[in-house]
Amino acid sequence: MLRATLKSLLARKVRLVLSGLAVVLGVMFVAGAFVLTDTLGRSFDRIFADAYSETDVGVTAAPKVALSEFEGEQVAAPFPAETLDRIRAVPGVADVTGQAWADGARVIGSNGKVLTSFGPPQLGGNWTGENGLVQLREGRGPTADDEVVINGAVADAGRLAVGDRVGILTLEPKREFTVVGIFGYSGDRDSLGGVQEVAFTEPVAQRLMLGETGVYNDATVRAADGVSPAELRDDISAALGADYVVKTGEQLSEEASAGLKEGLAFFNNILLGFAGVALFVGIFLILNTFSIIVAQRTRELALMRAVGASRRQMIGAVLTEAVVIGLVAAVLGLGAGVGVGALLAYAFGQFGGGVDLAPVGVPPAAVISAFVVGLLVTVVAAVLPAIRASRIPPVAAMQDVATPDRPLTKITVAGAVVTAVGATLLTLGLTGNAGDGTLWTILAGVLISFIGVALLTPLISRPVVSVLGRVFAWSVPGRLGRLNSGRNPRRTAITAAALMVGIALVTGVTVILDSAKSSLTALAEETIAAELVISGVQSGPRPPSFDPAVLDRAAELPGVRAVAGIYSDVAIVGGEREYLTATGEVSALRDIYRATPTAGSIDTLGPNQLLVDSGTAAERGLSVGDTLPVQLTRGEEQTYTVTGIYAESDLFGGFLLPVEATADFALPQPVQAYLQLTPGTPVDQVLPQVEALLADSPEVSVADRAAFIEQQTGQFDSLLTMIQVLLALAILIAVLGIINTLALSVMERTRELGLLRAIGLSRLKTMWLVTVEAVVISVFGALLGVVVGSGLGAAVVQALSSDGISELVLPWSQMAVFLGLAALVGVVAAVLPAIRAARLNVLGAIAHE
Repeated sequence: MLRATLKSLLARKVRLVLSGLAVVLGVMFVAGAFVLTDTLGRSFDRIFADAYSETDVGVTAAPKVALSEFEGEQVAAPFPAETLDRIRAVPGVADVTGQAWADGARVIGSNGKVLTSFGPPQLGGNWTGENGLVQLREGRGPTADDEVVINGAVADAGRLAVGDRVGILTLEPKREFTVVGIFGYSGDRDSLGGVQEVAFTEPVAQRLMLGETGVYNDATVRAADGVSPAELRDDISAALGADYVVKTGEQLSEEASAGLKEGLAFFNNILLGFAGVALFVGIFLILNTFSIIVAQRTRELALMRAVGASRRQMIGAVLTEAVVIGLVAAVLGLGAGVGVGALLAYAFGQFGGGVDLAPVGVPPAAVISAFVVGLLVTVVAAVLPAIRASRIPPVAAMQDVATPDRPLTKITVAGAVVTAVGATLLTLGLTGNAGDGTLWTILAGVLISFIGVALLTPLISRPVVSVLGRVFAWSVPGRLGRLNSGRNPRRTAITAAALMVGIALVTGVTVILDSAKSSLTALAEETIAAELVISGVQSGPRPPSFDPAVLDRAAELPGVRAVAGIYSDVAIVGGEREYLTATGEVSALRDIYRATPTAGSIDTLGPNQLLVDSGTAAERGLSVGDTLPVQLTRGEEQTYTVTGIYAESDLFGGFLLPVEATADFALPQPVQAYLQLTPGTPVDQVLPQVEALLADSPEVSVADRAAFIEQQTGQFDSLLTMIQVLLALAILIAVLGIINTLALSVMERTRELGLLRAIGLSRLKTMWLVTVEAVVISVFGALLGVVVGSGLGAAVVQALSSDGISELVLPWSQMAVFLGLAALVGVVAAVLPAIRAARLNVLGAIAHE
C-alpha cells in the first residue's frame, strides 16, 4: 500500500507542486521571522558586551520615574560629584569615572537638517579620553566650551570633518560648536550599533545633557586586581545605600540587550501573525487540491478497495501523501526562510544605523517550527479528503467517474453555527467582556468567523457566480466559462474563500483606519481653534522640540492673537504614572481647545497648581482644593493643588501643570505650539514670519491647521501600507490556489475540452473559456472579502465609538480597486491553465479516461 501511495504521488507530482509551494511560502515566513530575531538578538548581545567591556561595575541613581522600553526614554537621576569620592573609598576600587551621558544630542548636518536616527539613540556626554574601546581617529579631545568630538557615524551622516562648525540641539536650544576630533571604536567601527555620539567638555555636557553642572548620571568602576565584579558590586551597594542602583558590567550588558530583545519579540509576534494568516489561506488551497485529486481518482481508489484495501489504509494513503508534501515543503521553506531572514537582517543593519551584525544562524525554534507548521498544515488540510476517499465504495470501479453534487444542507447548517460562534466571540471581545483575554478572544472570533463564512459560501456561490458571469455571457466561451465556474459550488467556494481571507483583512483594516482618520480629522477641525500649529514628526523616543523663546516672539507678531506652547512628560501623580502636559498660556490654551470649566477656574495657573479633566477627576475622586504629590522626571517630589476641572475632550485631557514645572521635565522645551490669529488676518501673512523664527529649530515646522491634521493622520496611511504589504503573501497564496484549481480542473475535463475543440472551438476561444472561469472565481472571492471585511471593520468601529472613532467610512474607491485587481489576478492565474487547455491534442483528449 505504501509503494502504491508513493508511486501515485510521484505520478501526480506536478499537480501537487502549487500546494507544496503554498506551504513553502508560509514556512518561509515563520522560519525567516525566527532567523531575523535570532540574528539581531545576538548582534545586540555583542554590541552591549562591547559597550560595557571597560566597565566592571556601573553605578546610577534610582530614576525618579521608572519607564519601560515601550513607554519612552528612561531618564537617570543625576547624583552629586561627591558620590564618586564615596565610591573611591570602597576597598577594591581601582578607578572611577563620572559619566554625564544622555540621549538627545541632535546634530545638525552640513545640509542644515537634523540627523535622523530610526532606533539607535543620539547620545551626548562628557569626553573621558581614549581606552581599550574608544579610539581617536583624527584631531583631539575638547578643551573649550565650544568644542566637541563626534563619532564616525555622526561624521559620515552629517558630512562633517575636523574644523567644521556644527549646530547641536540638547536640553537647550541650538548651540554652535567646533568639531576638534573624530573617534571610533576598536575593530575600526564608526559606532556601536549605529548610535550617534557627541562628546563635550565635562561642564558643558552636564549643563546641556543633565540640566545642571557638578553632577553625573553614571559612574563606571574598574575593580582592582583580584577583586571580582560581583564582590565589588555588593560592597559599593552597601556603601551607597538604596538610593543607588549598582550592577556589574555583565548585568548591564544583559539587561540592555534584554530590553531590545523585548521589542524584537513583539516584532517577531507580528511577523508570525501574518505568517499564520498565510498558512490559514494555504489550508484552503491544500484542501481543495486533495479534494479534486480524490474526485479524479475515484475509479483508482475504488479498485484499491475492491482488491482488499481497508478504509484505514485509504485514509493512511492520502495522509501519507500529505506528510511527504509537508516534509518537502518544510525543508524548502526552512531554506528559503534562512535566506529571507538573512536578507532582512542585512537590510536592518544598513537602514538601522549601520548595526554590526552577528553571523546568521538557524535557531532551533526556526527548525522546529518549520517542520511542525509544514506537517500540521498539510495533514490538517488533507483529513477531510482522506475521509472522503475512505468512503468510496468498491462498486465505483465499475462505473464512469462522476462526482455528483451533494446536498448543501449539512455544510450550510455547520457554517451558520460556526459563524454564530465567531460572531459571539467577536462581540465579547469588542465590547470588553472577555477580561484579560480580550485580544485572543477577538482573534479567535475573526478566525472562526472566516471558517464559518467559508462553510456558508457554497450556498451562495452558484447564484452569485451566475450573476457575475453574465458580464461575459455575450460569447459562447464566456457562457461556458460562466457555467463551469458554478458547476461545483464546493470547489468554487473553497478557491474563492482563500482569496476572501486576504481581501477581507485588508478591507477591514482599511475601514478601521479610514474611519479613525476621518473621525480624528473632524474632531480636530471642530475642537482646535488655531490657524497655525508648530510641530514635528517624532522618529525616536524623544519628541522634536524648539526654543521656548519662539513662543514670546511669535506672540509679538502682527496679526497673532494668542500663542499656547505645549510641554509634555511622564510623572508619578498621586502614586500613579501619568502622561501630563504643561503650558505658560492657560487661557490661550483654553480658548484654542475650546475647553469649558466644570469646577473652579481654568483661566490661570500659579506655581504648584494644576488643572485636571473631568474624566480623570471622577476616576480619581478629585475636586477643587485637593492636593496631590507629583514626582517629575527630575527634581524632588512636589505637592500640587487642584484649582480647576475642565470638561473631558477626546483630543485634550489629563493633568495640566504650569510652565514653571517644565524645569524638571525630561525635555524642558515645548514640543508643540498653537497660534490663534486675529479675525481677518491671512494665514499666508503670518506663516513665513513664524518659519523665520524657527530657523534655529530645524526639528519642527509651522503649518496651517489643515496641513497639521493631515500630517498627524498621515501615520494611518503608512500603517495601512505596511499591513497591505505583509498581507500580500496571503493573497499570493490565494492566487496560487486559483491556478491550481484551474490546472486540476483542466485535467479533469480533458475529454470535455477535446470534444469542444472537435466541434469547432478554437484555441483562442478555449483560452478565453478558462480565463472567464478564473476571473469569475477571483472576483467572487474579492467580493466576499470586501463584504466580510467591511462587516468586521464596521463592528470594530462601532465598538470604538466611545473612544472617539465616531464616523464609519467605507472606502468605496479602494473596494472597487480590489475588485478590479481581482479580475486582473484571474487573468494572470488563467495563463498557464489556459495555454495547457489550448494545446490539448484533440484526438488524445477525446480518448482520455
